[in-house]
Amino acid sequence: MAHYSFGNFVVDADTRRVTREGEILQVSDRHVGVLLELLARHGSIVSKDALIEAVWQDVAVTDNSLEQAVSALRRRLGAGPDGQPYIQTVPRQGYRFIGAVSQVAARASDEALDELLAPHRAWIEGRAALETLERGQIVRARHVFEGVLERASDHAPAHIGLANACIMQFEMTRADAQPDVAALEAATRHSREACRLAPDYGEAWATLGFVLDRTGRHVDALAASRRAVTLEPDNWRHHFRLAYVGWGEERLRAARRTLGLLPGFALAHWLIATVHVARHGLDEAERELTIGIASQSGASGAPLRFSAVALHWLRGLIHLARDEQQAALEAFERELAFEDRGHLYGRECCANTWYAIGALRFRQGDREAAATAFQQAIKRIAQHPLARLGLAALDTSDRGITIPADDALSVDAAIGRAIVLVLAAKHVEAAALVEQALTAAPQGNAGWTLPIEPLLHVSAHAGIWAPALARLRTRAA
Repeated sequence: MAHYSFGNFVVDADTRRVTREGEILQVSDRHVGVLLELLARHGSIVSKDALIEAVWQDVAVTDNSLEQAVSALRRRLGAGPDGQPYIQTVPRQGYRFIGAVSQVAARASDEALDELLAPHRAWIEGRAALETLERGQIVRARHVFEGVLERASDHAPAHIGLANACIMQFEMTRADAQPDVAALEAATRHSREACRLAPDYGEAWATLGFVLDRTGRHVDALAASRRAVTLEPDNWRHHFRLAYVGWGEERLRAARRTLGLLPGFALAHWLIATVHVARHGLDEAERELTIGIASQSGASGAPLRFSAVALHWLRGLIHLARDEQQAALEAFERELAFEDRGHLYGRECCANTWYAIGALRFRQGDREAAATAFQQAIKRIAQHPLARLGLAALDTSDRGITIPADDALSVDAAIGRAIVLVLAAKHVEAAALVEQALTAAPQGNAGWTLPIEPLLHVSAHAGIWAPALARLRTRAA
């Protein structure tokens, strides 16, 4: 909008502010409205009806209200250079602004420009914080995006950023007895709002896909992730999220496409390795992990964005499945060295690593070291089911472990019960139980660690476990 100047006055049509020689004058909004209508038509007569309709709109007022406004303006503005009031009354017709008026296009101030940039700057800052995958930075990013939405509630990228921050906060707690469900619900709200505000924005759908996967809606998660890839096929983030929520061949294709667009991305190598593990292709899985580990640091050794955990853990489990115990232990120790970096999944990964060490020590017959390792896992994740199972096996090995009756088992629960059976040397029953659970389970990656589960040690009884492994391999096709 334009600014108007006359005499030593300036009227800002954007802020509806009147200044005299730089000093702000106290003028009511209605009166400024009358003045702006007259300035816009300076030199011409503006009827009373036109002024009332423009300024008061649907509010019922009389001519007296307009006359009072004009009188107040005359008192505030005083006389013009010729000694006459700026606003002239034209009997029975209306009012006219007289005197020279300059009209200039409004120029945004530095502050206004900064305000326009603020949401986009915050998006860049917040995304950079999220991409560290570091717990403290994720919390900070959430505050950044919440601040943006306080100023611009319809800013789709801010909703996306906030959804990602919230889902990551949920992921930090997903293994706990009381995960942060409120964060998951917030992630759902904001990811959906982003899709509503920007239905053709791939990032919105990719984020929604990840969130839906965490709420158990796997089919919808895949659909949203595929839509993101369709909208923006050259965005590596969308392919990576599709790989994350997908499984089998779809995960492999999406992860490899990610690497085509972003070579050396360690997390993509990890996802590829998980499919190979489920297919019992341990050599292929180890090759992917080796590449991922090598790409974790730049030439300076400094951590890269999207630094990954769990690569050494998974390689250690592969070594342990081959009964390469020293190599497994060395890999587990390397994984534990990442614990203090504050990674999003660091605590959960270290708990799993300590559990694996406990299983290794259990296999070696070192009961004291096994108990210590299982306790370290529980220290990090109090509800760690397999570590607690390992401790129970140590505490009750002389009298056996009670197996609870449950006809409808999830794959994870079936693996837990199978471990109890294996510890009681009931390998046939254990394998049959897991195969039954895999047969009944919906599509997905449930049970993918079966070939390398350290307490089951299926490679020691390969013939017995062959049907269950074949079922898992088919699910990962």
